[in-house]
Amino acid sequence: MISESRQRLLYIASDFISANLAWMVFNIVRFYFIAANQVDYNTLINFLLSEHLILGQVFFPLLMIGIYYLSGYYNKVFLKSRLQEIASSFSTSFIGTLVIYFIALINDDIPDRLRSYELMLILFCCLFLFVYFCRFLITQVATHNIHRRVWKFNTLIIGTSQAAVKLEEKLRTSKKSMGFNIIGYVESCEGHESRKLNLPIYSMDELPQLCIDQDIKNLIIIPHRNGMKATMALINQLFPLDLPMYISPDLYHLITAKARVSNVVGEPLIDVSRADMSESTINIKRVCDIIISAITLVLISPIFLILAILIKRDSKGPVIYKQKRIGLHKIPFYIYKFRSMRVDAEVNGPTLSSLDDPRITKIGKIMRKYRLDELPQFWNVLKGDMSLVGPRPEREFYIKQIITKAPYYSLIHQVRPGITSWGMVKFGYASTVDEMISRLKYDLLYIENVSFAVDLKILFYTVHTVFTGKGI
Repeated sequence: MISESRQRLLYIASDFISANLAWMVFNIVRFYFIAANQVDYNTLINFLLSEHLILGQVFFPLLMIGIYYLSGYYNKVFLKSRLQEIASSFSTSFIGTLVIYFIALINDDIPDRLRSYELMLILFCCLFLFVYFCRFLITQVATHNIHRRVWKFNTLIIGTSQAAVKLEEKLRTSKKSMGFNIIGYVESCEGHESRKLNLPIYSMDELPQLCIDQDIKNLIIIPHRNGMKATMALINQLFPLDLPMYISPDLYHLITAKARVSNVVGEPLIDVSRADMSESTINIKRVCDIIISAITLVLISPIFLILAILIKRDSKGPVIYKQKRIGLHKIPFYIYKFRSMRVDAEVNGPTLSSLDDPRITKIGKIMRKYRLDELPQFWNVLKGDMSLVGPRPEREFYIKQIITKAPYYSLIHQVRPGITSWGMVKFGYASTVDEMISRLKYDLLYIENVSFAVDLKILFYTVHTVFTGKGI
């Protein structure tokens, strides 16, 4: 079985070579388009060996690899959709053509504008045909190997009910495999006597190590016999494994956000491990997070210095306050803030803040009003713990309380938490668990409608909140 990393490198290498060939063929045609106006290059060889074309032969394929990455083409390397592959190859070739034209071709001495457009069309055709043909061959081989069960992905079924047995049999006996290699069941009901099955049965306690030892790639969740609340608690328990989690269509009504649907032997399974974001949105959002957070940290460094001095003068204790929060796929991380409370604020245990909280320092009230205490979280964004926009991360202490009342909170962990969120903009700070649950509906709504337009809208309202001092 080929690894995911190796398959991804195969696509990247293929795209690099294809883009090189496309650029070379295009320049051969380009020479004859501009030969009549050239005095420096009297032969094709001299033209191709010119310094700027040699640089282009290196730069252009690397530029295209960057565009292909942003398109999300390399995110999923198995069982690619033919239609999406054509659409991705077409759109990235078009974007690459425009970029190259304005970087390198716009100064070509071609008096006839129509011939300039013809040249762009040739570059587009070379890019699309070379790149897509190689991608098609790689994808065809991969799909064939998966359908013929040459390549298989180790999968566990969470549950041991009759429905689990029927699904395993259907996956095993289907004429055309989708790559799910069921290696066993996981007993999801404590104290429930398991039926005799034809595959090994594991306990939930064994699952984390089992996923490592058996190189598990997917989890399929069967409805818990105790109903919706137990099933959502199970999903919450599985998030830290950072694996695709599929549920049956019978559980679709549990999902309050849009879900990714994969067709498996004619029956859809719904992936609840990730929000319904396109692969390009995921990559571009992350690149924007890195660029914006890096620039912001540099620009606001003088503010950091001023706030650090004010905090030190106002009360004893560290300038930066760190606290463990739960992030993407329930992976814990330390969030950083400017300290806005006394150092003994939680000596008696975790306590949510309120509007007139006596634990808040004088400078802390000002910082919280203008959200200045959140500024160090740009470092969290740069590290990858957080995003600029996303549901606010909570502490495990409060998550446990929220889940007992609102099991669907688990769906929050499909995306990176954010510095700002729809919930913070529309609801603001929550001082009780019930208020946190009320704010949750906005965050779930964000996950359902995540897009660049929504992110920009949230950022706009956040800036408005900061400058009007409506942070609390």
